[in-house]
Amino acid sequence: MDKNSVYRTNIIGAGEVGSAISVDTDKNSIHETNSSFWDTKGNDILGATALPFYGAFVSEEKCQLFGDVSGKRMLEIGCGSGQSLQYQGDRKASELWGMDISEKQIEKTTQLLTSCGLSAKLICSPMEEECGIPEDYFDFVYSIYAIGWTTDLEGTFCRIASYLKKDGVFIFSWSHPIHKCVVAENNMLTFKKCYFDESWYSVSLDEGTLTLSDRKLSTYVNALSKAGFVIEQMIEQSDDEIIQSRDDNSDFAKKAKMLPVTFVIKARKL
Repeated sequence: MDKNSVYRTNIIGAGEVGSAISVDTDKNSIHETNSSFWDTKGNDILGATALPFYGAFVSEEKCQLFGDVSGKRMLEIGCGSGQSLQYQGDRKASELWGMDISEKQIEKTTQLLTSCGLSAKLICSPMEEECGIPEDYFDFVYSIYAIGWTTDLEGTFCRIASYLKKDGVFIFSWSHPIHKCVVAENNMLTFKKCYFDESWYSVSLDEGTLTLSDRKLSTYVNALSKAGFVIEQMIEQSDDEIIQSRDDNSDFAKKAKMLPVTFVIKARKL
């Protein structure tokens, strides 16, 4: 992993950003800020996390959470530049859908899938809002490093449950909450943020601005339960083989060996 990749990975972990400013929870303002960020600076600053990787050091090839997706209807929440949809299309999913808050990301997804001979139904919308996605329709809904951008976690999980067939599967990954509280400095791990603080904050990055909230792991678990999901599997340990294969001796890689930096949850709709 090159230096820029490490930087991009750490940015989502707000503890390593540095100058975060608390902001009011105004949904429309947050949507406007974050859609503008992804329309302009997003990919340049944060890069893209996409399947087969769930995060820096966790992969679908090792975890096998999806299994055989041939003939399955798939919806991605936060499709970004389209790499994960391409991954599912190459594995013979029968129907691809994607949503993203950024018009620019939707354009990139369209371009990528077209170049690969694939097609998808793409919708530009915040994930919290009704946007014409069919209900009781999908075999899988998934989100790779995007679900944490929602301003309404419980509402978003309820919407996702409505999109899935009975026994349908929801898989998502995000930066692990503890990773956001701990920074690596002077060959030591130091707590810089209270784990229980879920307030929204704004960060300025290379003339771009993003707005985030760091939720506790229990917040995700409880929201899934309220939406009618049962958790089948959770992954939070980095894969040593991936770290070794990249010959990564960065502070971030050392940190990933000691505490979780990414978490992945597979849940099923009851």
